[in-house]
Amino acid sequence: MMNLTLKQLRYVDALARHRHFGRAADACAVSQPALSMQIGALEDTLGQPLFERGPRAVLPTRLGETFAARAAAILRAVDDLGDLARASSEVPGGRMRLGVIPTIAPYLVPHLIPALARALPDLDLHIRETTTARLVEELKDGRIDTAILALPSGDPLLSETPLLSEHFVLVRPDNATGPSPTLDDLGSERLLLLEEGHCLRDQALSFCSTARGGARDGLDGSSLSTLVQMVGAGLGITLIPEMAIPIETRSAAVRISRFHGAQPGRDIGMVWRRTSPLEDHLHRIAGIVRTVAEGLRSD
Repeated sequence: MMNLTLKQLRYVDALARHRHFGRAADACAVSQPALSMQIGALEDTLGQPLFERGPRAVLPTRLGETFAARAAAILRAVDDLGDLARASSEVPGGRMRLGVIPTIAPYLVPHLIPALARALPDLDLHIRETTTARLVEELKDGRIDTAILALPSGDPLLSETPLLSEHFVLVRPDNATGPSPTLDDLGSERLLLLEEGHCLRDQALSFCSTARGGARDGLDGSSLSTLVQMVGAGLGITLIPEMAIPIETRSAAVRISRFHGAQPGRDIGMVWRRTSPLEDHLHRIAGIVRTVAEGLRSD
């Protein structure tokens, strides 16, 4: 029987995902030489290479791809065993890996961390901020336990519970004149959007007439802060969620307007794997998140 270790399996999994020794080592919180040495020792044990080392990238061999997929499944099973032990406790505790999308994290997380610390002092919270697609992938791979994002998640392998609904508001330059444009009017405006990969970009397009064709060339930003500052500089208009208003508009020369009639918005929820043993604990945490989120909306 081969003497394989969980440490080696985690290193293989990380290297297969990142395809770069330095980034894989950072993900595993070890030095690059240590990770490389363990991978090499495993390959010596197997008698075949798992990765092809190139000058610009590290690529799994055919064996490496199969091995990495099996390693990932084993690691998920091991994590589930740990979750079973945590789930046996009446109060959530231990490590909790929470993902949050970038259009929620800056406004919710600073209030959420102290609230969870007060309610669940034994909880070791780890925050991961990235796009919806990556969070869903990491959830299914067992790299995070739960995520806060815009619903629906669209994945049948995930359970979801709603947290709150909020409207989007229109951000215009402070010197803008005339009434606020309607949704149908936005096709004639330069609409500033988040870059590809952000769900808020797709939501904004779906609400505006630009999604039906005839869009004017706009500009993309990497964050809502960038978009709002661009609006203040007179480069166009944008949409932001209500929870972002206090932070994003306090230092920009912009004005906020609401749409007449039906207002665009989004539903925010918390999602996790349907098979997670921590479901009861996650429902309790979701209740705390919901309370914090509702407090932000009422401020």
